[in-house]
Order: sequence, then structure tokens, then C-alpha cells
Amino acid sequence: MDMDTKPENRLDPVTFEVLKNSFITTVDQMAEQMLRTCYSFVIYNRDFSNALHDAEGNSVAQGNYDIAVHVGTLHNTCKEVIRHFEGDMAPGDVYAINDPYAGGTHFSGVRLVRPIFDEDTLIGFSQSNGHWSDLGGSVPGSFDVTARDMFREGMRITPVRLFHKGRFCSDVANLIAAQTRDPASIIGDIHSQAQATQVAEREILRLVRKYGRDQVTRGMEEVQDYVERAVRKRIADLPDGTWETVDYIDRDPAGGEGMIPIRIKMTIKGDEITYDFTGSHPTIGSMYNSAHGATFSAVVAGTKTFFPDLPLNSGFYRMIKVTAPKDSIVSAEWPVAVTGFLMPFEKIMNAIFEMWSKIMPERAIACAFNLEYLLAGGRDARKPEKPIFMFYEWLPGGWGGRNGKDGADVTTACFGTGLMSQPNEGNERVNPTRTTEFQIKQDSAGPGKWRGGVGVQKTSLLLEAEGAVMSYICDRERAVVWGVEGGLPSMPHGLTLTRAGSKEPTWLGSVFSDHPVFTGDEFARPTAGGGGFGDPLERDPKRVMEDVIDDYVSIDRAAKDYGVVIREIDRDLCAFEVDEAATQAKRAEIRAARTEWARSDPEEVARKYKTGEIDALDAIRRYATILDWETGEVLPKTTEQFRESFEKRTVAHWT
Repeated sequence: MDMDTKPENRLDPVTFEVLKNSFITTVDQMAEQMLRTCYSFVIYNRDFSNALHDAEGNSVAQGNYDIAVHVGTLHNTCKEVIRHFEGDMAPGDVYAINDPYAGGTHFSGVRLVRPIFDEDTLIGFSQSNGHWSDLGGSVPGSFDVTARDMFREGMRITPVRLFHKGRFCSDVANLIAAQTRDPASIIGDIHSQAQATQVAEREILRLVRKYGRDQVTRGMEEVQDYVERAVRKRIADLPDGTWETVDYIDRDPAGGEGMIPIRIKMTIKGDEITYDFTGSHPTIGSMYNSAHGATFSAVVAGTKTFFPDLPLNSGFYRMIKVTAPKDSIVSAEWPVAVTGFLMPFEKIMNAIFEMWSKIMPERAIACAFNLEYLLAGGRDARKPEKPIFMFYEWLPGGWGGRNGKDGADVTTACFGTGLMSQPNEGNERVNPTRTTEFQIKQDSAGPGKWRGGVGVQKTSLLLEAEGAVMSYICDRERAVVWGVEGGLPSMPHGLTLTRAGSKEPTWLGSVFSDHPVFTGDEFARPTAGGGGFGDPLERDPKRVMEDVIDDYVSIDRAAKDYGVVIREIDRDLCAFEVDEAATQAKRAEIRAARTEWARSDPEEVARKYKTGEIDALDAIRRYATILDWETGEVLPKTTEQFRESFEKRTVAHWT
């Protein structure tokens, strides 16, 4: 361990190590408390994070399973609470805040903050952040993709006291809960989160009794300094330089056709990193905007991915500088809608993955799938009292192919790797839904020498419900998950709805809110796989055959995407074989034609799509063309932007 040798100011190495790990364990204990006492199914599936802070609000420790989205924001909300209540805090106080404009994420992420006192001396804070399934607003779940301002997104909670000297402020809590569609669960989650913060208080005071107040507070300072020194040393060992890239949001629902760019320039100079978002698009007419705090968190999460062995606290933040133009999609100001910040969040993370892959090629990775949220709400007619139900679900998908290894299959999104994949049985118990299909999505993985991970396909049936509406919060229907180093993209996101009594599904796409649904309606959506890494024509044909055996890749797409011709001998016995001569010929044919394919006339591609000569995967992977997947019409500006990306990330690496 690299520690400064200043006996008068520094802990001895053993005590330092014990305290460092005790702080992290304390936060993990907070998580266990929440899992055992929470009321919301969403929180039970680990959509939460906890943290320990010093007396100034700086993060001292986060847990081992805290989700990425919260890593760079919890210190902001702690400092905002201090700013509001400094000089008016007492043991037993607990404060609530969910303000994204004060450094948080979105209104659903409600944080409870408890000051920790040793006798009359403030020594730190504990904080618990849970995703409340509803905060009011215009639609169940509080995710209205058409919202242009916060007033349709639900309740903004500026710092407010929920416990005063140990007494529960039930009037304030009931006022907050009454603005939601599930007040009983909200009250339950308040108590669960408050108890989690009390667990941290108990453990920190136990450490104080054992080591003394000065030792513990010094430990809080030193663990941050330790992380800062370690990261700065690693950054200083890297070459100085500047890297740039761009990723996209699919569209501005209130604007014209064309993807929304998020531009990032990363500069390493000495032992510091600067991320500059100059040139990113102004805020758009939906909730797919990010306030500055969430953008900083995305930067931290993306960067931390390349330093997985280090603890995470405010020491990590000190060497990162972020420049984000005000009123841009990555630095929205009040009252611009920001509940869908997770869409730019994941674009930022994947862009950072791409840039760091150039610096650390041994850890290189292609684009991961995009997190999606399906929300439906109404009256549960299975029960006599017909309570309001809140069906709120996310699915796993595929991560990008890596340098020397395929991408992770059926994994939670980079947005929140600590999230659980929600169990079907749990959702069916608390909501009037039934799962009719949940399986790996064949051909969802982006082809490459190292393919992306595979996604899933899920179909659900709405049972006895009244007055139900559905919202779908997603992206990459057009800015399709991309490959790198010659790898190919994945597939478009989107939801289809089949009305009761009908056999014809309707494509609703990836962005809609408040869509009426009725008993007997069936809704299906896939999650994309990860992007491919490296030229798919260089993938070992035996690996392609294994993917066919596993139903990850179809025989048809094995030939189209990998140039591997496979004969089926006996599917029931998983007996297949590679036709080596035909494979050599097919790969030579693809090599000779694929650059020209990627530059084909988009209108001709659209014609073939409409007549059924090609499908969506052909349009994307072979012809680099983005269409309206319902009508088949070309999206010209989107296609131009997509092709620019395809040329840089894929075509330029074909040899």
C-alpha cells in the first residue's frame, strides 16, 4: 500500500486497512437492511445505493453492489442537505432530497440523509437512495417521454426533514406519499431507508468506541486521499493526449428527424483527466436530458470501469474535470425535464468505454445494450378493492464484445450493474400480468471476431385490469448498438403490442407514454445484444457453429454476418457441421462486396425492406441504413449519421 509516511498525520497501515474495509462493509450492511425491509418491488430488485460521507459531505465509501448511476451523485445531495440545514442538525435527524438540479439523477431517486454525531460532534453522514416506483406526475411510474418540463414528471423534493431528533415527521411524510400512486409503499420505503442510515450510524459509532473519534474521522479523510493518490499515479503513467468520439440519442420527439449527438473530448494531461462536452446538442423536447450531476456521474462510472480494483469515493472524483455547456442535453437546467437522463447517461458511458479502449486495448470493449423501462399502471381488477398497480420492469441484455473474449450475455445494463434481473414470479404476484415468453433473443448479438453478448425476448399478457396505460422508456431503435474494430451492430430496440383477439402486432417503437392497454393485450419487446468486436469474417467458424448450436445465432445469419456456411445434420442431437469450402467462398464474396453494400442507395435499401427481400438486420448490418421500422421509409439524416459512425467504427477496420 502506497501511503505517505507522516506519523503525526497518518494512521498506521493496519488501522487504515481495517477502517477502509469497515467503511465499505458498513455500506453493504445498509444494503442488506434495505433488502429485508423495503416495500417496493423495484427497490427489492436492487435499484438503490447507499453511501457513507465525512462531515463535509464527501463520499467516504460506497458498497460493493451499488449501481453505477449513483456513484458520482450521492456526495452532491449530501452537500445540498448540509447547505440547507447547517447549524440546525441534531442526532436522530433524517432529511429527504431527490432534486436532480442539485446534483442528483432524477425525481425517482429519493435520498435519505442522516447526520452522524458522536455526543455533540458531527463526524459524518449516511445516505440511502432508493428508486421509488412512482412520484406522481402525468403517467404511472412518473416517466412521461413527452414531458418538456419537470411539472409533468412528478414531485421535486428539495431538502426536507423527515425525522427530527428521532421523531418521525408523519405530516411531512404523508404529504409526500399522498402525491404518489402508491402511498403505502412510499411510507414503508421511507422507514426502510431511514433504518439503513441508522445501521451506518450504529456501525460508525461502534468504530468510534473502538478506535476513537479522531482515528475514525482521520480514516475517512485518508481513504479518500489514498484513492486519489492511486488513481493519479496510474493516470500519470499513461501518455498525455486527446481522444474524441460521439454517440447519439435516437431523436427529439418534439423535433424533426435525426439523431441527437453527444460529443465528448477526453484529454489526459499529467495526472488529471478532462471531459469536454462542447458541441453536444441543446436540450430536447422530452425527458431525455441530463442535469450536470448525472452527467458527472456517467463520467465517473465510465472511467471507473477501467480501474475496477480501486475503492470508490470522492478521492476518485478529484482528478476528473467535466466541461458541459449549460442548457445542453448533458447539462440541463431547471425546469427542463430530466427523468429520462439514463438515456444520455449510457451514451456517455459507452463513449468513454470507446475512448479508454484506445488507451487500454487489453480492456477494450464495444458498445453495450441500452437499459429499457416498461411501465404500466391502472386498477388491479383481480382484487375486490381494485388497488392501483404499478408494473415497472427492466430486462437484461448483451454487453459489447471484448478484445479476446465475447461480450457478457444476458447481463444487467452498464447503467446499473448491481440491478437484479426481475423474477417473473414476483412481477406476476404483484401485478395483473403473465409472462408468456422469456428467452434468449437469437441473432441479437452484434457479430464480430468476438461477438457481443446476447439479449433476451420477453412477452407478457395483461390480465384483469381497468384503466391501464403503458409507457416505454428506451433508446437505440435508431442509434443501434454499435461494434468496434470492424465489428457489426446489434439490433433495434422497440415494443410491439397485440390487441386481445387480434393476431397482428403493432410496432410502437422505443419511445411512447400513456398508451391505453386492456385485458388480454400482449406486449413483446427484445433487448439488444452488445456490439461486435473485430471483423466477423475472422471469427473461428467452429465458434460460429457453437453459437448456432446454442441458438445464439441462426444458420441464415451465420452465413450473412460471419460468412460461415453451416449444415444441419440433426438439430435434436445438436449435430451441425461447417462446410469449409462453401465458407471460404462465402467469406471471399462478402469481403469483395461489403464496403459497397454499406454505401448503397438508402432508397433502394428501403424498397427491398418493404418488399421483404431483406429484413431489419440486413438493413443495419449490411447496408448501414436506418428506416422507420413500421413503414419502411428511409430516415435520411439518421442514416447519414449512422453511416458516419459505421464507417469510422466498422468499415475503416476491414482489411
